[in-house]
Amino acid sequence: MQRSTERLKIKPSNKFILDVTNKFGQAILVLGIRKAESAVRRRTMERHEKGRVRDRLSPHGSLPGSLVYSPVEAWTNDEVWMALMQYENPWGHSNKDLLAMYRGASADSECPLVVDTSTPSCGDSRMGCWTCTMVDQDKSLQAMVTNDEELDWMRPLLALRDALDIEDDRHLRDFRRMNGKLTIHRDRLVHSPYTQAAREDWLRRLLTAQTTIRRRGPDYVRDITLITDDELHLIRRIWVFQKHEVEDNLPTIYEEAAGEPFPGRPLDETIAFNAAQNMIETLREVCGDDEEEFLRVRALLEVERIYNSSTRRAGLYDALEKVLMKHGFEDEEDALTFARFRRGEPDKEQGALF
Repeated sequence: MQRSTERLKIKPSNKFILDVTNKFGQAILVLGIRKAESAVRRRTMERHEKGRVRDRLSPHGSLPGSLVYSPVEAWTNDEVWMALMQYENPWGHSNKDLLAMYRGASADSECPLVVDTSTPSCGDSRMGCWTCTMVDQDKSLQAMVTNDEELDWMRPLLALRDALDIEDDRHLRDFRRMNGKLTIHRDRLVHSPYTQAAREDWLRRLLTAQTTIRRRGPDYVRDITLITDDELHLIRRIWVFQKHEVEDNLPTIYEEAAGEPFPGRPLDETIAFNAAQNMIETLREVCGDDEEEFLRVRALLEVERIYNSSTRRAGLYDALEKVLMKHGFEDEEDALTFARFRRGEPDKEQGALF
């Protein structure tokens, strides 16, 4: 999640700001940051105040040529709510609805009328991405579904978010990197992408949550979209063509979770998926419980199928070699032993180099 935030939010924003500063020489960012948000935010803002150009105008911490103007930096939570109740917002939604949402996100479900400094505000609730796992518990979402019957439709979202937030998910991930490389950290292999079974399970949970909300939720969420058809089509192609998962299980998962046919065309007319299913069943019987052997042979057969239908077979041997390099281990321990040998480390059992 942290990497996604950086890739989808921080980097694009920074690129835009840098483009503006390169073109005009300087940029001023108007942000609604406040010292009362948290102790960490207060310390950060006070640190940047030392280089201020003028009142409430500070240099950006990482973007040269950029200044940050913070007009409400000294506002308390109560002052924020007082302003929101007095002025309409530019996009036309009711700020009273916003107040009700924050009230529901408070553990005690209260947003009292502030009459003095001793009266607590409801502004301590924090809202963010519902899938964010940067905090141990999403207390705001939990409070919302507990305090407000009208928001009970959010329970599938909370359940999925809690399922994602597990302390150690190594058992759900492959011991290889996405490109098949092995990386050792603290004498263990770094687990990276989710396994096929885990990815299929997450997709099934997500589609089930989407279907449940559409069927049982109020009218305004009956068309909620947690994952788009375009995203499903892309995932399907990646699973089949890049990961060699020729079972093509995504349409079946969709139909089981959504209760309707998958809205997609066949991936490739040259792929006989009925034959592929028969091949997978036979391969499972032959390989038994040896998962690595199954993955290796399945990938080799799919590479051969792709090049067999091609007019040029240049690159076949390289593709086969990549499969053998990625799946050439009996299990994770065998891969770890190989990675240690490659780094020139002694064998743990023999106490000497291979």
